[in-house]
Amino acid sequence: MQYLFFKYLVTAGVVVLVSEFAKRSDKLGGFIAALPLVTVLTLIWLYVEQQPSSKIANHAYYTFWYVLPTLPMFLLFPYLLPKIGFVYTLISCVLFTLLVFWLFSILMKPFGVNLL
Repeated sequence: MQYLFFKYLVTAGVVVLVSEFAKRSDKLGGFIAALPLVTVLTLIWLYVEQQPSSKIANHAYYTFWYVLPTLPMFLLFPYLLPKIGFVYTLISCVLFTLLVFWLFSILMKPFGVNLL
């Protein structure tokens, strides 16, 4: 139980750290948020929990493919925010990302990358 608490504490700490840096500097906050900290932590947790190497490798592989269709959202968000406000921008970006992800999965299937 202590291990699980530690795991949650460290993972949550990363999110808090990023948000604190973002309050002080847009560029530094964005840079730290762009680092694959959550993925690295996940890989570490999987390793510590003695998951098979194939599972750890698959996680990294699929993370790469799942990140690509999320990138356009980071351009859409600052465009929409001043026009429709935070909540509607967030909802729009989530829906847009789901659509882009679905289209991307269809596009990648003929190349042997099965995302759905």
